[in-house]
Amino acid sequence: MTEMTPTLESFINNVKQSQVVWGLQDETGEGWVVCDSSEFEATDVMPLWSEEAQAKSHCTDEWDGYQAIAITLEEFLEFWVSDLNDDGVLIGVDWVADQDCQEVDPIVLATSLVGVEKE
Repeated sequence: MTEMTPTLESFINNVKQSQVVWGLQDETGEGWVVCDSSEFEATDVMPLWSEEAQAKSHCTDEWDGYQAIAITLEEFLEFWVSDLNDDGVLIGVDWVADQDCQEVDPIVLATSLVGVEKE
């Protein structure tokens, strides 16, 4: 079971309000930022943010060519969660550079977010 930390709770509350999550996409529009897990060997983590400003603040240094892209909650739940789960990729919620961030299984995150999706 994933612990409901203040970071995860804040992420869920912000997504509830905005109905979007934010990821970083490369200039080609094909690739997304994925990094190595700080918790599990040979596991990738896709950082996602609940606010555009947080995502944009990471478009520097090695991610200088990336831009913050909104993914609607509906699209995230319908398409992304299954693909990420199939690929064994975790979600880094409100990821902060150079810190160990909470890494959540996409199915667990989706379960927490299903209740916040607007009808």
